[in-house]
Amino acid sequence: MSDLDPVVLHHVVNSLGWPGLRPAQRAAVEPVLAGRDVLVLAPTAGGKTESAVFPLLTAMTRDGWTGLSVLYICPLRALLNSLGPRLESYTGWLGRRAAVWHGDVSGARRRALRADPPDVLLTTPESIEGMLIGTATEHTDLLAGVRAVVVDEVHAFAGDDRGWHLLAVLERLERVAGRRIQRVGLSATVGNPSALLIWLQGARAASRDGLVVAPAASSAAPPDITLDHVGSLANAAKVVAALHRGSKRLVFCDSRRQVEELGSELRARGVTVFLSHASLSADERVRSEQAFAEARDCVIVATSTLELGIDVGDLDRVIQIDAPSTVAAFLQRLGRTGRRPGTVRNCLFLATTPGALVQAAGLLTLWADGWVEPVLAPPEPRHLVAQQLLALALQNGTVGDREWASEWNGLAPFDRSAEPIVRHLIDQGYLEIDGGLLFIGPEAEKRFGRRHFMELTASFTAPPQFTVLFGRQEIGRTDTTVLTERREGPRRVLLGGRSWQVRHVDWKRRRAFVEPVAGGGVARWNQGRHAARSFALVRAMRSVLLGADPPVTLTRRARDTLAEERARVLVDATAAPDGTTIVRTSGDVRWWTWAGHRANATLAATLGSVADPAQQPNDLWVRLRQDLTPDLWHAARATNEPLTLPDVDPRAVHGLKFAAVLPPRLAVATLAARLADLPAATEVLAEPTILTGLT
Repeated sequence: MSDLDPVVLHHVVNSLGWPGLRPAQRAAVEPVLAGRDVLVLAPTAGGKTESAVFPLLTAMTRDGWTGLSVLYICPLRALLNSLGPRLESYTGWLGRRAAVWHGDVSGARRRALRADPPDVLLTTPESIEGMLIGTATEHTDLLAGVRAVVVDEVHAFAGDDRGWHLLAVLERLERVAGRRIQRVGLSATVGNPSALLIWLQGARAASRDGLVVAPAASSAAPPDITLDHVGSLANAAKVVAALHRGSKRLVFCDSRRQVEELGSELRARGVTVFLSHASLSADERVRSEQAFAEARDCVIVATSTLELGIDVGDLDRVIQIDAPSTVAAFLQRLGRTGRRPGTVRNCLFLATTPGALVQAAGLLTLWADGWVEPVLAPPEPRHLVAQQLLALALQNGTVGDREWASEWNGLAPFDRSAEPIVRHLIDQGYLEIDGGLLFIGPEAEKRFGRRHFMELTASFTAPPQFTVLFGRQEIGRTDTTVLTERREGPRRVLLGGRSWQVRHVDWKRRRAFVEPVAGGGVARWNQGRHAARSFALVRAMRSVLLGADPPVTLTRRARDTLAEERARVLVDATAAPDGTTIVRTSGDVRWWTWAGHRANATLAATLGSVADPAQQPNDLWVRLRQDLTPDLWHAARATNEPLTLPDVDPRAVHGLKFAAVLPPRLAVATLAARLADLPAATEVLAEPTILTGLT
């Protein structure tokens, strides 16, 4: 701690009133000050922000950094808004400045930041991309002085395509700065911290000095966790309304529709309730989160938007409707409680279906064993290679046809392996070539040129939605089908936990004008398929059905429902402790693998001679041919052919952003690789199989 700048130390003690730094903060000071790449692991509210910012502010003063020298990157705009005032205070101790820049920041404010940059800029990868390719920002003047990048909630980036986009942007940023930029990642607990640090270090990880900072967990009191089965969302609302009155309760749901419906149910029961999810307007979310932070006897219902460290004040209780899909998400949510002296972490699970109860129980058995998912980048991001090539051409104006790969410092797959993608972009007119230089072609102008190519800044596609307005007040956004599907009676939407009657739809500008009504609203969003459950989670669910109980409090309703599910599995012979089962019923033949969606998709493709080609793979089983016999099964298993990637409907590539600029075969191959789980499929194939009802 004594290595920190004396002014920072003074304010830690006198302004913040802290007796000292927390373990993760103390452990991070020396390596961050030394310029090493660092990954800090700490639970929610573990002081991760300060572990990066305090030593970087010290380095800023010690080494005389001027201008914009630190980027603080977050996955959510709401998190940036929440952190902004805190970092403005910290930088102000030293006469420095911090500011926020993202898509909701006004043009006037951005112009002011370009003219007089802060020392620390809180932003998103998409906004950095916009700075690099936009004509309004002279990116060299603004970004050439960057010395360090802090990536908050780095695990949230690394597990999807935003992580690939972030890595590619960081490599381009190092080219602009002309130096190695220090990378500091802040993360909740993950199952593979060393691999996550190497991922964050990017192209030249082998030559970069890095360290994982992960202090041992404190010996706090064990958390208070209860698992209940309530049978419906309406019953869940009754329990939430009746329990813990006078306290602040945060309820997590795993869909926006659940958030809206539960919020409406709670409001009908006289509960002071606030909502937070991605389809509410930014103003509506901020109002809800501020009101909740200042209130006492109230409930806020949220999706994972409130999982990632956004400050909503001291909480008394966390309630989970059904179950999250990962242990990591549960740890984030559990960490929202137990922050005040004399309180303990707590979570009440309210399962609305037997399946959700079994999933929650399986998740809790993994948690009790200390298991957390590894964070793995999605394989083969060829579509983002194409995006980055176009973005680079916009950034530099022209790119040498032999030099483009050096812009990412050898980061795979943004390297020479992308030559087929470059050729395709040229052949299709997305890039043009003249005198050995590549530049933006007419097809790229046509497809992406609107709004100064801003569509190229994001690695994800948001489904089309209608903005819902009450007068001039934006409530949020709703799915198109709510306004177009055939329905008797007046058209009503449920948004912000309230029902609204649609009075007028501006189809051209995608706006729906509404007024409040007593009830009858419908909430719906096209969120696609729910997150596929992992091999480990599905196997833990099987263990629960075979008799394992998580070491938490089970209510009588939960115990009774689990007993019924276990009896059903016993009768149906769908689960075995040391292998898989094939069961013929009157309708079909199912191979109960308990392997997860991706492994089952791989198995169905690999054993195509006996699998039903018309099936949609699921988490629990693979449908086999109705004429299957033991001989056919054993013959199929006896082949030593390599695993086969799942079949992909060519129409599915439309959901992969920038897939249109790839050769079709590469787009399909990218999706196939992402649908597969080769290690889990290999493990299943090595297990014995019990045949029931086959002749």
